[in-house]
Amino acid sequence: MIVKNSLILGLLFLVLASCDKHRVFDRYIAVDNAWHRDSIIRFDFETQDTVTYHQLFVTLRNNKNYPFSNLFVIISMEDPDEKITVDTLEYMMAYPDGTLMGKGFSDIKENKLFYKENFRFKKPGKYQMGIQHAVRDIGQVDGKEILNGVQEVGFRIESKK
Repeated sequence: MIVKNSLILGLLFLVLASCDKHRVFDRYIAVDNAWHRDSIIRFDFETQDTVTYHQLFVTLRNNKNYPFSNLFVIISMEDPDEKITVDTLEYMMAYPDGTLMGKGFSDIKENKLFYKENFRFKKPGKYQMGIQHAVRDIGQVDGKEILNGVQEVGFRIESKK
């Protein structure tokens, strides 16, 4: 019985793992339901592929305590030559009625937010991504010190093959 159950679980794992064949990199870092404005979430990865086009995503898991309809982030990418590219992006996080966007049947929603489309890495080697929130209240200069409702911040790379 144990062998049969183990075999079924092993086959299920193989089927689920093969469904995500375009995934090159996918990692989340927990922020314990509160993302501090000075906390830069960092992802290190290495690539040798300078030919394939990729889709780059910021991924986010948030819950019903997320208080805004949008999200501003500052994203930095450091290439193997230590050249840093910085982008500030805005993402919609809720519909006009306040319902959170994203996938998920519970209070936790997972959002896959485009960072770069049809992107080719120019050099092989080590890269580092940094993601920092830049959300602020209307009329305020300083960003929110604590952004509630965020559980995990992630970064994902998919090949376009």
